[in-house]
Amino acid sequence: MQVLLATTNKGKIKELEGLLHNEKIKILSLSDLQDYQEVEETGITFAENAFIKARAACAAGQMITLADDSGLEVDALAGAPGVFSARYAGEPKNDERNIEKLLADLEDVPEENRTARFRCALAIVCPDGQEYLTEGAIEGRILTVKIGTGGFGYDPVFYLPDLQKTMAELSSDEKNCLSHRAQAFAKAVPLLTTLLK
Repeated sequence: MQVLLATTNKGKIKELEGLLHNEKIKILSLSDLQDYQEVEETGITFAENAFIKARAACAAGQMITLADDSGLEVDALAGAPGVFSARYAGEPKNDERNIEKLLADLEDVPEENRTARFRCALAIVCPDGQEYLTEGAIEGRILTVKIGTGGFGYDPVFYLPDLQKTMAELSSDEKNCLSHRAQAFAKAVPLLTTLLK
C-alpha cells in the first residue's frame, strides 16, 4: 500500500514515515512522479493551499495524496505573515530576511503582545473524490533576538514558554512530537489506515 506526500521536502517525508512506521504503508513524494509541474498556491488560507496541492498531485499520481501548508500567525500583525510566511520579505524566499522583517514589524510591540502560533493544515485527497482535513497548531511568542541553531524558518525567534526554549533549541525528536505539522500528521494516521483497508 502506498500514499503520495505532495512535497519534495525530505524532512516532511521522514516525519510521516516515522508516524507510519507500524503500518505497512510506503510513502512516495513528488520526486517519484515523472514530469510533475508544481501548482501555484493561490489560496488565502492554509487549508485552501493544502487542497490545491493535494488535488493536483492526486490527479497526477492517481493515489491517496497528502499535502500540507503551514506558517506563522502573529496576533499583533493581525495574523500575518500567515500564508505568506515563506515569502514574507519577498522573492526569492529567504529565512534570514523573513526574520529580519518580522522583528522590524514588531519593533515597538511589548513582550506580552508578541503572541503567535505555528499552524498547519493537512489535506488528504483520494482518487474517488473523498477529501479530508486535519490541523495542528502550537502557541508561542516572538522574541526580539534569535536563539538556537536548529530547525528552519522562524524557529529561532519562536519561543515556547512552557518549555522555556525556542523551536530552534529543540531536538528533532522533541520537535517531531509537538510541532504543528506533527499534530496534523498524527491526526491523519488513523484516517489513512482506514482509507487503505
